Amino acid sequence: MLKTGMIIAERYEILSKIGTGGMADVYKAKDHKLNRFVAVKVLKPEFREDTTFIRKFRSEAQAAAGLTHPNIVNVFDVGDDEGVYYIVMELIEGITLKEYIAKKGKLSIKEATSIAIQVSMGLEAAHNHGIVHRDVKPQNIIISTDGKVKVTDFGIARAASSNTISSNVMGSVHYSSPEQVRGGYSDEKSDIYSLGITLYEMVTGRVPFDGDTTVAIAIKHLQEEMVPPSVYTEELPYSLEQIILKCTQKSVNRRYEKMEDVIADLKHSLIDPQGNFVKLSSVDNEAKTVVISDEELGEIKHTPKNRTSQRKQDVAELEDEVLDDDYDDDDDDYEDEYRRRREEKKSRNKKKHKAPNSALTILSLVAGALILVIAIFFIGKAAGIIGGETPTDNHQEQNADTTGTDEDGMVIVPNLVGKTEDEAAALLEEEKLGKQMMGEENSTQEKGRISSQDIPAGTKVEQYTTLKYHLSKGQQEVVMPDLSGETGIDAQQTLEDLGLNVTVQKEYSEDDGTGYPMVNPGYVDSVTPAAGSSVSAGDEVTLVVSRGLDYGDSVSVPSVVGMTKNDAITTLGKWTDIKVTEQQSSDVASGEVISQNPAADETADPDQPIEIVVSSGNEAPASDKEDTSATDNTASAQSTDSTQQSAAAANGEVWKCTQTLNTPTGYQGGQVRLELLQDVNGETQSSIIVDCKQIKFPYTLDVTGAPGVSEGTLYVSELIDGNFQQLGSYPLTFKKAE
Repeated sequence: MLKTGMIIAERYEILSKIGTGGMADVYKAKDHKLNRFVAVKVLKPEFREDTTFIRKFRSEAQAAAGLTHPNIVNVFDVGDDEGVYYIVMELIEGITLKEYIAKKGKLSIKEATSIAIQVSMGLEAAHNHGIVHRDVKPQNIIISTDGKVKVTDFGIARAASSNTISSNVMGSVHYSSPEQVRGGYSDEKSDIYSLGITLYEMVTGRVPFDGDTTVAIAIKHLQEEMVPPSVYTEELPYSLEQIILKCTQKSVNRRYEKMEDVIADLKHSLIDPQGNFVKLSSVDNEAKTVVISDEELGEIKHTPKNRTSQRKQDVAELEDEVLDDDYDDDDDDYEDEYRRRREEKKSRNKKKHKAPNSALTILSLVAGALILVIAIFFIGKAAGIIGGETPTDNHQEQNADTTGTDEDGMVIVPNLVGKTEDEAAALLEEEKLGKQMMGEENSTQEKGRISSQDIPAGTKVEQYTTLKYHLSKGQQEVVMPDLSGETGIDAQQTLEDLGLNVTVQKEYSEDDGTGYPMVNPGYVDSVTPAAGSSVSAGDEVTLVVSRGLDYGDSVSVPSVVGMTKNDAITTLGKWTDIKVTEQQSSDVASGEVISQNPAADETADPDQPIEIVVSSGNEAPASDKEDTSATDNTASAQSTDSTQQSAAAANGEVWKCTQTLNTPTGYQGGQVRLELLQDVNGETQSSIIVDCKQIKFPYTLDVTGAPGVSEGTLYVSELIDGNFQQLGSYPLTFKKAE
């Protein structure tokens, strides 16, 4: 550990320790040459005598020094001062994303998406330079005090062009990809997986896989399906959940191809949160076995020996480099065993090349004849000459396990309801079916047992189909509230919010002795069970709503025009059948009654239907169907942006935005591109506002958007080294021009 006041390389004065990692400590220092504060990363003393660690430390510096991007911590200098190996980096005032998540619990959807976009842009820049981070996690993401997000600690980054990437799992196991924990090749898609896990943690406040040991967590990355993030965050937009799921596919071929695609979908999700634009590739269970042709087989048989030798040499070299690149010597035993077996194989090969004796020759001839007979038998059987099976039958039998399309390739879904997760796992494993827990729900089943499954028991499905299920929270007890004086509509909503099943009955009230009902029409008369009673979620309750006094079949109809829907239903409490329809109106506020039938002051039979028409405002009605429920709580008039947009376009409206853009962080004064993205009738519309031009910031933006679309996002990119690199985004608000 360095002491305060020490000077490294006659330039960097150590001020304080600000952090520590697996292989290095980080200090705040002052660069006296350039008169600025910097962060100095110093290799820990216990590693300074280890040539392997020194080589990796230098490799880190060289890799990171070649990266310049607003979302990457810049490296200024690297060196060695009397055995002190150091890297000088940009000093970022802020906190790590891990600390930020811990502070807030979980992040808002827009905030998480914005952070993910910035991290993705930093990683994209690294990937474009042939660098894979391989340790993407919240601890290595810094949020500065001005809100800028930067990726740091390329401690295990390696050039992607290298063919000697270590099989060591060096990053945090909570965020490591399956190929990393398996010890396989890591590339850009490993970073995409880790980004997906990080995004999962941002929106849920937890990691998808956890355990008591690193091994247990690693196994979960390899074998278990993650709980969908929407289980923990119900308001999570559909598109963002699909992005997370695509990033975290266990198969690298099913993930995003590159960071550019991730960024595009993240931007799209801000505009179309519930859109179905993320394409998840499905596993092809019907893939056929590919039979090698005679021509290809001949090429393989006649491959020159030198080519084969070269391949063996390449493999051996690769193995040696992988072994040499490890941080520790845990694989020494494996290496010794590997070499021992290789020597044994050489010895056996020498024996094979000895001149065979006559007895061995005879035995070989007998064995060959026997093999020939067996081959003839099976060929004849396959052709239908021997045995009773047809060629088709035989072919189906051979492919039953691989295609899963024939009867023999199907399995019957077991009944999981009422079983523990361990019991269900055993059943599903026996049938070669997958599983995925989707969350908890109120149920009559014992708490912790499976309460429901998405595929009914007894259904025939293909092997390896994933069954989704819910766990029971048990029957949670609730206390019946006092609903005296409440309207029937409000009372019904209260009871349903408690998880109770409500049956509504409308009954006439008794006379209070003065010619008035004990309970006014439309208000709560009684509830069973009574207030204060203990009930369980899911229980049945009966809500009795008063109809007032019984005046027979000739009753004066009250006026409800101008009332809200709920008030009108309450006022018409004497009627048991209230039909509600919606109608677009520019004169009557949304949710208010436009008309009624029978009209006010007419006489009508309260046992017959009565109709009211409710305004949907300027928007078209959500549905033309009648609402026959007298106790509905809302008008169900949903906004339809597409209708509004189409109407605006038809009317020739012009929607404009005038806004001043401040200088984006990291702008170097080069040519810029301004790209506008808007959601138009459910489709993302892109418009280039400025392309390959130098502009002066602050920049006054005066842009016309799509008619009827009030929002949009402007993305600013700068041309750097022949490629446009995104600097940031601006939310825009459009208004109809007068």
